[in-house]
Amino acid sequence: MAKAMFDLSGKVAVVTGASRGLGQWIAVSLAEAGADLCITARDEKSLADTKQKIEAVGRSCVTSAQDVTDVSSIDATLARFATISGAIDILVNNAGYEEVSPSFDVDEQLWDRIIGTNLKGAFFWSQAAARTMATQPEGGSIINLCSLTSYVGIPTAVPYGSSKSGLLGMTRALSAEWAQYGIRVNAIAPGYFRTTMTEGFYQDEDWAAKMLDKIPQKRFGRESDIGGAVVFLASSASGYITGQCLPVDGGFLASI
Repeated sequence: MAKAMFDLSGKVAVVTGASRGLGQWIAVSLAEAGADLCITARDEKSLADTKQKIEAVGRSCVTSAQDVTDVSSIDATLARFATISGAIDILVNNAGYEEVSPSFDVDEQLWDRIIGTNLKGAFFWSQAAARTMATQPEGGSIINLCSLTSYVGIPTAVPYGSSKSGLLGMTRALSAEWAQYGIRVNAIAPGYFRTTMTEGFYQDEDWAAKMLDKIPQKRFGRESDIGGAVVFLASSASGYITGQCLPVDGGFLASI
């Protein structure tokens, strides 16, 4: 029975920003749990590797180029996915952008790029998916990718932290509003994972050593760590959980 609770067979999941890193790991993990995937990225060609990995575990995968800051394209992309799949059961708002900068140097363009990608895009994708989920007997599950900066302040990451703090607030508010439709809205706050986007930080051995020293488990996150958390929140195993953010951080937040 416990194993069946995590089974996503027959479910359709949408993952934004799925071409690499956490997005790719999340999409493949959902496929391994039995879901079929609809995945997006700014460049559709960049999704080829993720698509291949999904199909290698026997699940179907549809790809589409989509910029999450372009609200007008979200409905069209989701409508295409819905036409192919017939339903949208899971949405993972993973697409994100980060650029560190001293706050005195942040200009309007950088602010809008980060907020637009991380917060605005997640809201309008959630809105579009929820309209479909609300018509389904079992509703659906929306999972937002928050951050440690949803909880703590990090110098030179003010726009990013603002977007991720806002995303946490949005998660809670939408969960309360959409519970009546059977839609659960939760979030994950990943700790330190070595991905393509964050590789530059890990090239600095002193920085990496200092970060490890702050993590009680003394290791960085792995693909299975983020994948397991997403599958849990997407599945019936978390059926009575909504409006929550699960830190996946090796104990970082618990120890600061």
